[in-house]
Amino acid sequence: MTPELPIDAALPELTRALRAAGRAVLQAPPGAGKTTRVPLAMLEAGLPAAGRIVMLEPRRLAARGAAARMAETLGEPVGETVGYRMRGETRVSKATRIEVVTEGILTRMLQSDPELGGVGALIFDEFHERSLNADLGLALSWEVREALRPDLMVLVMSATLDAGPVAEMLDAPVVTSEGRSHPVDLRWQERPVAKGQRFEAAMADLVAQAVGETDGGVLAFLPGEGEIRRVAAALEGRLPAGVAVQPLYGALPFSAQRAAVAPLETGRKLVLATAIAETALTIQDVRVVVDGGLARRARFDPGRGMTRLVTERVTRAEATQRTGRAGRVAPGLCYRLWTKGEDGGLQAFPPPEITTADLCGLALELAMWGVQGPEELSLLTPPPEKGLAEARALLVELGALDAAGHVTGHGRALAALPLHPRLAHMLAVAGPEAAPLAALLNDRDPLRGEGTDLTLRLKALRRAKGNPALERIATEAKRLRRLAGQPEGAARTPAEMAALAYPDRVGLRRPGDAPRWLLSGGTGAEMDAGDPLAGSRLIVATELTGGGREAKIRQAVALTEAELRGLYGDRIGWHDVCRWSKRHRRVEARQQERFGALVLDDRIWKNPPPEAFAAALLDAVRDLGLPWTDRARRLQSRIELLRGQGADLPDSSDAALMKTLEDWLLPALAGRRSLDGLDIADALLARLDWPQRQALDRLAPPDFETPLGRKIPIDYAGGTPQIEVRLQEMFGVTEHPVIGPDRLPLKVTLLSPARRPVQVTTDLPGFWATSYAEVRKDMRGQYPKHPWPEDPTQADPTLRAKRRG
Repeated sequence: MTPELPIDAALPELTRALRAAGRAVLQAPPGAGKTTRVPLAMLEAGLPAAGRIVMLEPRRLAARGAAARMAETLGEPVGETVGYRMRGETRVSKATRIEVVTEGILTRMLQSDPELGGVGALIFDEFHERSLNADLGLALSWEVREALRPDLMVLVMSATLDAGPVAEMLDAPVVTSEGRSHPVDLRWQERPVAKGQRFEAAMADLVAQAVGETDGGVLAFLPGEGEIRRVAAALEGRLPAGVAVQPLYGALPFSAQRAAVAPLETGRKLVLATAIAETALTIQDVRVVVDGGLARRARFDPGRGMTRLVTERVTRAEATQRTGRAGRVAPGLCYRLWTKGEDGGLQAFPPPEITTADLCGLALELAMWGVQGPEELSLLTPPPEKGLAEARALLVELGALDAAGHVTGHGRALAALPLHPRLAHMLAVAGPEAAPLAALLNDRDPLRGEGTDLTLRLKALRRAKGNPALERIATEAKRLRRLAGQPEGAARTPAEMAALAYPDRVGLRRPGDAPRWLLSGGTGAEMDAGDPLAGSRLIVATELTGGGREAKIRQAVALTEAELRGLYGDRIGWHDVCRWSKRHRRVEARQQERFGALVLDDRIWKNPPPEAFAAALLDAVRDLGLPWTDRARRLQSRIELLRGQGADLPDSSDAALMKTLEDWLLPALAGRRSLDGLDIADALLARLDWPQRQALDRLAPPDFETPLGRKIPIDYAGGTPQIEVRLQEMFGVTEHPVIGPDRLPLKVTLLSPARRPVQVTTDLPGFWATSYAEVRKDMRGQYPKHPWPEDPTQADPTLRAKRRG
């Protein structure tokens, strides 16, 4: 007899909602049993009326496991009423009514048959994971339902999802299953992990503690395969007899994954698992969960065109999922490697994959579907515009999209292959011989830590027997070989094949001893100095990691210039470059043969046209700032003073001038070879028409004429016009100097014969009558050779010393 599960109480309400509305959202906590009970309950209730049920699972192991448990419930082998379909493996028959598929399979089904003939219902399981394929599959399915198949049932199931947005999008009722099978007691750490202590050491301590304090199977969550191996090593000799340590991660052979899930005949099980064990799996005999609190996520950087793995704190939703693994078959315990106080700082949900992933595959699928933009579909979360634009640019470069963004025949061929468009392009162009490299690049590196050279991995693949990782890749290579068509043109070397997939990652070594390359896409990359490829002039970087200034090369292959020219000769060309060099602080005129950002040959450009030099000098101004002279600054101050008073004059602030350099400064740079000797005052003045110039000279004259006829520039900086003049030159002046129709007094700084300030005044007659006597007394002693008359108003202005007697 099948044991009762929490989901059973919600099944009548769920089937009524599906029968009435044809769609629903089911919320059920971990361990409720939704994955295996819901499809069977729908089948028993006669839902859908016609066609089979297709249920999407995010992972292959979960898909196989769900199909196996449902078939077991019916007393049948997998492949009869219940079957599954995934990449490279299918177990279905004409009798199959429930088909469990991995998420990418639904997209292929929809693209090949938008009406989904023979399908009556779609179930999106574990939708809270918000994988890109699930989001896209739901959006495409919903459009099919609204346009072609109003009878198509759609059910979204989730453990921890905020159901509001998806229920609103589908206009669907929400059915909730309360409770889990058994209670789980949470045990937090009393204090945070000590600074300096390695995560693996702390985790091994906590696992050993959990095993020592409990009975039953233990499931420990770790972020990746590397941590699993290191924790397993740290636990050697620390566990009681009879405890079997079993790893569980996606790259394991399926037989090893099944062994981790299946119950032991004797002893206790300790499963060290990645997030693969969070959902849709019941690992037999597990009573205890040890959660390390870390998750590994893929983050795509569109600016660099690369995906990198980052390790982050789990979210509360993920922690809840993991906790639920302990309550599947009995009351359980969950040990957490963080404090209760730290728990409050966790994010609520992980980010949807569509916001962080490489969008190249999505962009191709959208083009295949015939939509110009994601806004035309009911996507729960829109993809980032920049990431989508970068993805489309790559697809154009690969020939999968035309310049207008429409899918090409080549693009349709790429979409039919079970690979990233990069690798699909390589396989389509190079043919079956590229299958081993495609399989290798599509999987985890089987020789991590053994240098970067891809050719070593290809050689190892030919001797794959006995190595599970290499055997898996070799099996996939055989499948891809069958899917590949005839090659286009001559046979390709591994380096040429890699360059087909990664035209933006062809690297040219930078000058210097350090192994650093500029990639054709414009970014930088480096590798360890001791790597065998460290001296290669040209490479293709097929795997890059790291978030620093330059990416770290993990896999690459050496490329000859002949191979590059033979492959991309139509993209290699000569370019005339006249530009400002920030590094060398000069204009450099070069003729360069380039492939993308790479300069394969470089020569001096002897006679660049004047307009090219002027444009480069304009970039120099953008880099260095405007080359101000005193005359230009005074002119700017005059204009800005009158603008502040409401005059109709152009904005001459520094910011406005920098924004409009092309309009006013570029003409002044014509014929120049440098900025030396440039006075921008003339260019500033050229911005004014004749009436504006006349108004400027009348209201804010450029200079003051002294009694000796000398013109002294007026400084308008700070809003107060002022001049500096030798005191003796103002002898005889009995009215204070003023400017403009409003007769604004000048601020006059009177200077000694040595041009040092003696007095500042805006009332020269008042100065003569008062302070001058004291100034005369001091100055006569310091400058006896210069005239210091008792009555300066009656003296003649002069710049000369007294005549010798």
